[in-house]
Amino acid sequence: MVVFMRLYRFQSASLAESAGLLAVLAVLALFFGLKSENFFTPNTFAMLMNQMPGLTVIAVGMTFVLIVGGIDLSVGSVMALSGAALGAAMVDHNWPLGRAMLLSVAMGAGCGLINGAISVVWRVPSFIVTLGMLEVARGVTWFMLESKTKYIGSRVALLSTPLPGLGLSSAVLLSLGLVLGGHILLTHTVFGRHALASGANEETARLSGIRPGWVKLWVFVLLGALTGLGGAINCSRLETADPNAGTGLELSAIAAVVIGGTSLMGGRGSVINTFLGVLIISVLQVGLAHAGASDPSKRVVTGLVIAVAVLYDAYRQRRTAH
Repeated sequence: MVVFMRLYRFQSASLAESAGLLAVLAVLALFFGLKSENFFTPNTFAMLMNQMPGLTVIAVGMTFVLIVGGIDLSVGSVMALSGAALGAAMVDHNWPLGRAMLLSVAMGAGCGLINGAISVVWRVPSFIVTLGMLEVARGVTWFMLESKTKYIGSRVALLSTPLPGLGLSSAVLLSLGLVLGGHILLTHTVFGRHALASGANEETARLSGIRPGWVKLWVFVLLGALTGLGGAINCSRLETADPNAGTGLELSAIAAVVIGGTSLMGGRGSVINTFLGVLIISVLQVGLAHAGASDPSKRVVTGLVIAVAVLYDAYRQRRTAH
């Protein structure tokens, strides 16, 4: 009962966090708007939204993993591996896009199943397990693509083609739908409540009849499947399968989730706030590009944002404990 009371307090607190994140977004937009006269344009908005879907769908899954007290450092490599599977299926075996996308999602889900099973059954910290998967998946990707970028062509571009009158691709609408679905799964289903309870206090959750091991396993599978979908979206946007795809993506995904208020210690999180975190990361990247910042400068700024978010999470944990 105590665990579930804490969960309700966390959900109500997320509303205040949403307001704070929206304020940060407004300040960033105003700052970059003053720095660049081309920032507040329809083209910039379309570019911002169309480059977000891959990170968005992965960040949704990462939210659940962090909520149960885990972490996944392999999402960038798994995304590349899933994209390589899609590219090989479409180019070498002439599969249609829909069937190849299912293969991409299944490839990601399989990697998530391996991560979750090793972490749960052998009680190996997910940090170590997914660090190993990061290297394995990247190596297999290089073997599959023979260390070369595989051109797929316009057949894969369906997800990234702008819809008439909107300027936004179908991948944007798909990612927004997954944000809504993830929010409903977390806040209005038994599985979501069990995930929050398992992350808040695993032993108490077990005594309450919850099976934290199964919850964690399925959370990793969920993230893997969404990462596979992210791989398909990335291939659609670039029309290629790239062995270097997703490099550093795990840092952006974790940063977006932590900026959105999800605790690195587990038991607290919001999918809607994660999406706001993705928006903040994306606005930073696009705004810095408009301001003429170099790539090293953008990495420094993004790193500082991650550090501030982690420090704030640690401060919040201490304040909650007292």
